[in-house]
Amino acid sequence: MSDSLISRIYSSFRGVDFRGEEINLVRSPNSLNIWKDYKEVESIRTRPEMELLSSFTDTIYGIFFYRVGDTEMMIVHGGTKLYKVVNGTKTVLYEGVNSARSDAFIYNNLWYFKDGANYLQFDGTTVRDVSDVAHIPTTSIGRKPSGGGTIHEDVNLLSPYRINTFVGDGTSTKFYVDVPSYDAPSFDNGIPDAIQQAKKMYEVTINDVVVYPKTSETGYEVSFGQDEGRFTITPAPPKPLTDGQDNVKIKFKKSIDKSKIYNCTLLQVFDNRVFFSGNKDYPNMIWHCALNDPTYCSDLDYYNEGLDTAEVKGMVAGNNVLWVFKEPSQANTTVFYHTPTIDAEYGKIYPNTHSSIATGCVGKAINFNDDIIFFSDRGMEGISGDITTEQVIAHRSSLVDRKLTAESNYKDMILEEWEGYLLAFIDNKVYLADSRAIFTNENHYEYEWFYWQFAKKITCAKVNKGILYLGTNDGVYTLTDTTSNVESYWVTPKDKFKYPQYLKTTNKRGCVIESTGDVSVYAKTEKTDFELIGEYKNITDAFICRIKRKKWKDIQLKFYSKTRFSLETATLEAFVGGYIKR
Repeated sequence: MSDSLISRIYSSFRGVDFRGEEINLVRSPNSLNIWKDYKEVESIRTRPEMELLSSFTDTIYGIFFYRVGDTEMMIVHGGTKLYKVVNGTKTVLYEGVNSARSDAFIYNNLWYFKDGANYLQFDGTTVRDVSDVAHIPTTSIGRKPSGGGTIHEDVNLLSPYRINTFVGDGTSTKFYVDVPSYDAPSFDNGIPDAIQQAKKMYEVTINDVVVYPKTSETGYEVSFGQDEGRFTITPAPPKPLTDGQDNVKIKFKKSIDKSKIYNCTLLQVFDNRVFFSGNKDYPNMIWHCALNDPTYCSDLDYYNEGLDTAEVKGMVAGNNVLWVFKEPSQANTTVFYHTPTIDAEYGKIYPNTHSSIATGCVGKAINFNDDIIFFSDRGMEGISGDITTEQVIAHRSSLVDRKLTAESNYKDMILEEWEGYLLAFIDNKVYLADSRAIFTNENHYEYEWFYWQFAKKITCAKVNKGILYLGTNDGVYTLTDTTSNVESYWVTPKDKFKYPQYLKTTNKRGCVIESTGDVSVYAKTEKTDFELIGEYKNITDAFICRIKRKKWKDIQLKFYSKTRFSLETATLEAFVGGYIKR
């Protein structure tokens, strides 16, 4: 065995492994700001740098994109304002939003915004509170003036307005709506036309003619009896021209608790509806809107996720179901799924089923390339198995758990999918799960990972047309700068060169490295810390680095750059000597 020459080729690099130093040679126990850009050659390289796109004086809580006609705008949630940015020009779109992380979606080419306190709609010109444009339900039809009739539509949690329709009898002047009392008219004496103030709340129509508020003389007078749920119309409305047909319509206001939806912080579009959750006052509840109408949320369209009050932490659409992830609880029912079902009486409903998964979600959840994942106390978990029979979870982040779960703001992470990676942002740290590099661990697959650090804390992230946009405390950045300096390095694992019981000596012919850019090479044995071997500038291909180390048990290499570099392979040779003396 003595004087045998062993050649070690470090190549086909996979990612980091923070479990220890003695790991697979394709991984690194310590790497920073390195990734594999699959659009380039298959080598590892320095990540792009953040490039300032637009500066702001307040923290950025959301970045969104919305196209109206030929105009595409970036909408930025900064502090308590919404900004519209078009061709670099920034204008204030709306003031008074919540200083908290926000979300948005586009439905029927209208942009909707949620921030845990507001629910807004934007059509490209005007921002409106959703309650101002919400569907007004006709809650009762076919009513007699004294009451009765048929329940028609549910109360809308997003609108205080309701409509009742009646069949006039030609003699009755008192019409009772389907609530025992309604909101009193609110007249502003400071505005001359008090009727216009009431118009915001009430409208009475007889035979399709608006008789209140008056725009012309109709011969009818309307008075209010809000404490009795009564409207008095004089003279008495006539009978309908067609027997039994509703000919009197009353729109009125009955206050509702819109905070049930407005205070939600989670939303998920699924099956042409929007689902809402994350309301601290209703921690285990979710609601959904009507089909194709985000402005109508029935007061009956809600579900309790389990009997306990453990908080819903995430909702994910995937595998034709809606997954709901709750925080850990003593009930051990933390993952639910809702399957669209047709009911003969209620139409499309979404009954929930609890899975057999007891592991709770403490971070976020997302559909990552059709892998339904969530972050538990242990790291990233993925749903595996047949949802109709048995659900199991498979761990996805063993390689980075040691560092990932120790982050102080681990539970407040931001998730975004970009270039085939899932990026988990925690303050200024980024953990990248690579969907194109997986490995089998026991009976399940896991992701390879990379690790970055930015100079600034990331407060939100968004991908648009392949570009990653990042929000910070001072502006919006893009990750597009591939020329500016970024400190980066890759460390190889402890390598015993196949024979841990023997001493080794490097070949004096040196180490052959295929690389580009500026790279400094360090070497470390069990006897020393990392020592600089040489600095190499403007490398365009292979170069030789003479590493002279004698009688070592294991060796590590470190490839470091203060500017930028890529690394494809490194070949190191060593002679095997005598036994290690204990």
